[in-house]
Amino acid sequence: MTPEIDDRFAALKARYGTDSLERVEEMLEPRRRSDRRHPLQQAAKWVLPGIPQQPWHDPYAYPELLPLVTALEENHARIKAEQELAWEQRRASFTDYEHYLVRQRNWQALYLYRDGALVADSEPLAPTAYKVLKENAVDTGVICPLLESHFSTLLPGGAIKPHCDLWNFSINLHLAIDIPEGTGIRVAEETRTWEEGRTLLFDYSFEHEAWNSGDRTRTCLLADLWHPDTTVPERAALTVLMTEIQKMMAG
Repeated sequence: MTPEIDDRFAALKARYGTDSLERVEEMLEPRRRSDRRHPLQQAAKWVLPGIPQQPWHDPYAYPELLPLVTALEENHARIKAEQELAWEQRRASFTDYEHYLVRQRNWQALYLYRDGALVADSEPLAPTAYKVLKENAVDTGVICPLLESHFSTLLPGGAIKPHCDLWNFSINLHLAIDIPEGTGIRVAEETRTWEEGRTLLFDYSFEHEAWNSGDRTRTCLLADLWHPDTTVPERAALTVLMTEIQKMMAG
């Protein structure tokens, strides 16, 4: 680790206790690891020990996430209308989705949160989703600042190939905006489809894929949230750690 990381970790331990970052430190020391990865989680780069090996989660089961889930579902109709208008009239605001593995033209994104902050330019295009996200995810600290929230539009015939994301300490929430026939998502060994106006929640450190075999676009609103089983000091430490790693990789 770098001196910056060491200093921040020491400060967090002084505040929260000497064992508050034990799982984070174990993740960084392969010889100390006691966890055993699920076979369909092997490609994830970082696996925090002690996180349940559970691909799919009940979005209504976590008090910390429930205000966001409820607000998104209650405002679905307005969110959908605003997204559709933006797609029709401001298509240039949508960009090819840049996954860490690949850039896809048939997967379009309108970002609401990125690089640790809300995307102010998107507020006029999607004011309801922006407000809900700000009040129930950003202001409450449940969004993972290392990642993002965006409208995810998969074009007809588009597919997202099977892959694992980088780590298991954040979790992916989907609000189903517009769902044609012939769409689906597989996480680990279970395939589901979206129900318009409802949410899905899953651990994307497990292998997953999605597809749109329909004749029109499939759109969901995605939000990368802290996994409910992570603690406040762990979230602070992981933010510092991954930010420094990304800086080193970029340099």
